[in-house]
Amino acid sequence: MATLKDVSGASPAEILPLAAVSAKNISESGTEADDSSDSGFKLKKELGMMDGVGIIVGIIIGSGIFVSPKGVLEYSGSVGAALLVWAVSGVLSMVGALCYAELGTMIPKSGGDYAYIHEAFGALPAFLYLWVALVIIMPTGNTVIALTFANYILQPLFPNCEQPPDVAVRLIAAAVIFFLTWVNCTNVKWATKVQDVFTAAKVLALVIIIVAGGYHLATGNLENYQKPFDNTNWDLAAFATAFYQGLFSFAGWNYLNFVVEELKNPYRNLPRAIMISMPLVTIVYFLANVAYLAVLTRSEILSSSAVAVSFGNRMLGVMTWTMPFFVACSTFGSLNGGIFASSRLFFVGARQGHLPQILALINIKNYTPVPSLVFLGIMTVFMLITSDMQALINYISFTEALFILMSIAALLWLRIKEPNRHRPIKVWIGFPILFFIICLFLVVLPIVQRPIELGVAIGIISIGIPVYYFAIYREEKSKWFMKFMDKAFYVSQMLCISLPEEKQD
Repeated sequence: MATLKDVSGASPAEILPLAAVSAKNISESGTEADDSSDSGFKLKKELGMMDGVGIIVGIIIGSGIFVSPKGVLEYSGSVGAALLVWAVSGVLSMVGALCYAELGTMIPKSGGDYAYIHEAFGALPAFLYLWVALVIIMPTGNTVIALTFANYILQPLFPNCEQPPDVAVRLIAAAVIFFLTWVNCTNVKWATKVQDVFTAAKVLALVIIIVAGGYHLATGNLENYQKPFDNTNWDLAAFATAFYQGLFSFAGWNYLNFVVEELKNPYRNLPRAIMISMPLVTIVYFLANVAYLAVLTRSEILSSSAVAVSFGNRMLGVMTWTMPFFVACSTFGSLNGGIFASSRLFFVGARQGHLPQILALINIKNYTPVPSLVFLGIMTVFMLITSDMQALINYISFTEALFILMSIAALLWLRIKEPNRHRPIKVWIGFPILFFIICLFLVVLPIVQRPIELGVAIGIISIGIPVYYFAIYREEKSKWFMKFMDKAFYVSQMLCISLPEEKQD
């Protein structure tokens, strides 16, 4: 508390320079010893390669594999087309992850897409990504996972209901969001331990599904695969929407790039973590869907709100209860990883001056971005105003595809603009070109299929332009606004016991 007393006597305008001096004193006193390669008051490098694998696998294997099989089958139309969508989605995600390995080692800054778009195209496009991540991508993605957790944890308590009461689902979702926000505020190591444990649980759940489905097929139950491409919907817009649902299940392959500054030896550990994680997830997802489609008929999957529970009811007998439990563990771990990684995006955006400086504060005891985590938690709970997960998935997938398109364009542009720039990893040029074309396809075609939902998403992105002009670009800002932000910054320091990161010369 001595550090905060030094700051409390200052006027709001003096807080930043005083805080920087105080941070320096903390770092020199030896409190919470930093990584040997770092100095100053900042987020610490505490993540090794296996932590990176845990983050990628833990975030990817979450709600998607237990929610999206229904959406993929609905829009693709047939068993064979659905499996094709899953396989291609995995390969595309792997190609994208390799492109991001080049970006992450060439621009070793936390913030992922925000950092890459800012480097290549400047402040406004980067802010628009930050804006849409703030309003749609991050909180909505975490909300979908929290709702899935709540649905699965409540399913055994309402066995005769098609789905649990909506109010109960939202309350449980809000409770788990608040709890995991607290865990991430308290300790980085706690958050990564939670991630490791629940990643193991979710992989076990999928192994059970794969083994049970394999046994079902081995005993001659092949009727669901007799005419695999019957009823296939070959409409390009519908296929693009099916890919939205499939790619949503792989969402998270780029999240390790958000925390590069906390990764030990990122030039080595980032690409290694990607190369271990992505093939593993792709194989597991494909085999899990083979199992789903072998055991459940097309109509059963389309009528189920919890595909894995329906699978367990059919195949696991007295052990049926294990499936909701494991799925709840899976989504719990995925939500934890999503909160951990996405809060760093807001932290980096605030550090860059594109969000209020409040969000760039670091807790002086735990070295965690507490204000950013709390803000993300509030935004995520706010998204519980709706529980329509299919609509939420479409919002997320469209906006993510749009800005991933921009990040890949940044990679291609920097190849032309700065051909001699140091690139510890340099992927074959065909990979970013292929991924760019696919993302362009995913952005353009579904506008025909779902114009209202995607029109809303485009509208939200467009609102970011006047916000950028009035809140960031304009040099002269109203005195009352600046005074309010100074007061808010001061109060946030007191409440969160936090200081800004010390800038290195």
